[in-house]
Amino acid sequence: MTVRVVLADDEQLLRVGFRMILDAHADFEVVAEAADGRAAVAAAAAHRPDVVVMDVRMPELDGIGATEIIAREYPDVRVLILTTFDLDEYAFAGLRAGASGFLLKNAPPDELVAAIRTVAAGDAVVAPRVTRRLLDTFARRMPTATPAARDRRLAQLTDREREVLQALAVGQSNQEIAASLVLSEATVKSHISRILAKLELRDRVQAVIFAYETKLVEPS
Repeated sequence: MTVRVVLADDEQLLRVGFRMILDAHADFEVVAEAADGRAAVAAAAAHRPDVVVMDVRMPELDGIGATEIIAREYPDVRVLILTTFDLDEYAFAGLRAGASGFLLKNAPPDELVAAIRTVAAGDAVVAPRVTRRLLDTFARRMPTATPAARDRRLAQLTDREREVLQALAVGQSNQEIAASLVLSEATVKSHISRILAKLELRDRVQAVIFAYETKLVEPS
């Protein structure tokens, strides 16, 4: 399958560089470029790409605002946030806005290619332990769900699903969750899929954020 991509960055040279990297692979098609956040939203609406590679600092509308609109209006379009630092507050804001992960701007080309493929396949790019480190840094700034909302949403999960979500939220990989709960990795994946479906979440990063917001886990 061809992965259709929109490149959103206010620096033309970066867009050209990203396009050259992707054009070297037969399974990618760059369908549009955008130099600001509003153009990125318009490109997502017009082309419905699989992935928008989104810079954070852009004129008109920044990448966070653009990501929030795209995640809300076009949920089938995935967003990969580009950031300068791996603990940049903008990256965290992007994940909360609905991005499926973030990548450093100076990442090697093969990492960019792999990240876009991963996001297009419906998974998150952020490694579990990086997710934990990122959320621990900013979790105290997150609004806490009201008790009623928290209980209502958590009540949808079985006891086992809560255990899986807690393990996921503290940074365990599928393999580690399987070992700690004495399950097969296939069963862990099934639990995670059901958790995402029940809570109407996009991917495991959003599930981790939910676990923090509802105080199912606390920052270390």
